[in-house]
Order: sequence, then structure tokens, then C-alpha cells
Amino acid sequence: MKKKYPGFNTICTHTGELEDKQHKGAVSPLYMSTSYAFTDVDVKRYPRYFNTPNQEGLCKKIAALEHAEDALIFGSGMAAVSTALLAFLSAGDHVVLQQTLYGGTHNLVTEEFAKYGISHSFTEGWQPQDFEAKIRPNTKVIYIETPSNPLLTLTDMEAVAQLAKRHGLVSIIDNTFASPVNQNPLDFGIDIVLHSATKYMGGHSDICAGAVASTKAHMERIFHLAKNLGGSLSDYTVWLLERSIKTMGLRVKAQNGNAMTLAHHLKAHEDVNAVYYPGLEDHPGHVLAKRQMKGFGGMLSFELKPYLDSAKFQKNLQLIKSSMSLAGVESTVLSPKDTSHGLLSPEARAEQGITDGLIRFSVGIEEAEDLMADIDQAIKETKLSASYAGGQ
Repeated sequence: MKKKYPGFNTICTHTGELEDKQHKGAVSPLYMSTSYAFTDVDVKRYPRYFNTPNQEGLCKKIAALEHAEDALIFGSGMAAVSTALLAFLSAGDHVVLQQTLYGGTHNLVTEEFAKYGISHSFTEGWQPQDFEAKIRPNTKVIYIETPSNPLLTLTDMEAVAQLAKRHGLVSIIDNTFASPVNQNPLDFGIDIVLHSATKYMGGHSDICAGAVASTKAHMERIFHLAKNLGGSLSDYTVWLLERSIKTMGLRVKAQNGNAMTLAHHLKAHEDVNAVYYPGLEDHPGHVLAKRQMKGFGGMLSFELKPYLDSAKFQKNLQLIKSSMSLAGVESTVLSPKDTSHGLLSPEARAEQGITDGLIRFSVGIEEAEDLMADIDQAIKETKLSASYAGGQ
């Protein structure tokens, strides 16, 4: 029988909160100490061991949000990714990874894993057979990301989880783009779920953190490595992240709605060449998204027509910000070729379908009408400058 959880916003607000027994404050107290007693105590607390009061409380909240038995929080999303992968991979092992991934994960695997004697293969697609084709006798892990960064491709979580179990592999997913608001991969059989908590969990562009959630057995193995690698998070940031998660359900649902409106607006625009958003009915993964997602997310990508300069378009935006990150309450855009996937070679980007003109759009909580107006005026200005340049 599946464990029953309180409502999502109730978990966000209350699960894992610390009681202010002295002053009866409404929010969790912040314990800034990095040094705790070791005699006559039940728990020997140390920040690098992920067990300070604030760390423990936040881990309970994240575990509940992802329907997991346990969780850990890290100093960054990449600290979470690298620790989780290396906890299950050793010299001589092999990992199968989805073709389209966050650039930082791609770089970790292609630039660092060979130093540790770990081999890897990227799939040539997103179907279960694409993953199975890459499995070797020494494969230990299958790693996916859905929706993917930046093209919003969809991978069948349940099919990948079943494939991994048939072959005795550990399945890991980066759930950052969806957030626990929109999908819970463990419910589909995935073993381990990762987040850049900098993104939707933080949600205000002022926190850098990562998270991992899974069974107690898997988390014990991850913890054993994590305490040696030292990727823990300061308690002040832990406290800020716990505060931010309280409104995650409300924020993300507003972003879902805005993203759907903006996706349709861009799709109908005569100067837009392509829109990538799983909420659109012509998206290749739309049917799958309806089956495994509770909402289509606040992220989309699009390409302008070839006669428009995407860089100039972004500079002409007045309300929507140019930003290196995503998932804040403010709407932001970036060019993957210059940022998230800038370290990939042009050939590697082309293999993933990432064009130089691709724009990734993190939709915020502003009024949709204002966002559409900003896009329209920026396109108009970009067209005018292109016409002027052509006439000289």
C-alpha cells in the first residue's frame, strides 16, 4: 500500500519545520553553530555530516515532497549530481546517460569520469530501446533528465525504471525542470531523484543548493561518500531554502499557467520558428507528459525565424531579464550555446539539437499579458533593426 502524504502545500509549509520552544515563533529557528557537544548526546552533530538541526528538518521536507524515505541537501546541484553518480560507480563501471542533459552533467561525465576509470555512453534518443541498446555487462547506472534542458524532451520514467530493474541497474533522474510540484519520479519506479534546489525549490534567484532523495539504503550509500567529499550546505542557506519551499507549490503552479499561455502565444507568432513545450499538443512528448506529469512546467524554449538575431532580441526585452539561471519568480531568458551548454563543442550541441538561435525561457509569475507584450515589442524592435541594417 502506498504511503499517504498530507497535501502538497501542507508538506511545503509544515513538514520538517523546527519548533521554537523558547519564544514560540511561527518559523523554524536558525541554528548557526558549527560545533556541537559529543558527550551525553543521542546524535553527534557536525555540518559536514548533514545532521545539524536545520539540515535534518529540510531533508525531511524534501523527502516528503518526493515521496522518498530520506534525502540529503548539498551546496549545489552539481554536488548532488556528482555525489549520487559516484556513490554507485567505481573504476571499471559504465553508465548510460540520456542524449540531452544539463551541460554541467555532460561536462562532468565527459571531462572527469575517465580519470576514475568510469566509462559512459549517451543514448541516440529518448525511447526505452535507446537506453537498452547502450547497456553493457559492466553498466551500473542509467541516468535521465525529463523534461530535459533545454529542449524539453520527455523520457518515459516508468519504462526506464522497469528496464533498469530488469538489468539490475540503478536509475537516477534529474527532476529539476519539473520540480516535485509537477512530477514524482519515485512513484514511477525510479530509484534516485536529484534537484538543483537553486531552481524551483529556491525560486527567488538567491540560493545555490542541491538535493537527492531516495530509499534509506540508497541514501546511506550516498551519505557515506558525501561526508568525505564535503559538499554540505551552510545552515543559513538551509534556513533560506526551507523558507522558500513553503511557497513552491503556489509559485510553480502560477509559472505553469503562464508558460502554457506564453507557449501558445509564441506558437502563433509569425516571427517564431519553433516552440518546445510539453503542454503543446504537437509536442512529441505531449501524451507522455499528460501521463507522468501533474503540470507541464514553467520552462520552454523557442527559436525565432532565421532573419531575426536572437541575441539582439534578448537585448531588446525590457521586462524579461537575461539570466544565467532559471526558475525564479522573475521571467528570464538565455542562449544555451553561450551559457548552460557553452562548454559543449558545436558538434555536441548539434547532436542534441541545440541551435545557435535557441532561446531558453524560464517563465515567472508576472502577468502573462505583460510578458507577451514584452516579447512582441522586442521582436518588433529586432525586425526594425534588421530592416534598417539591410537597407544600408
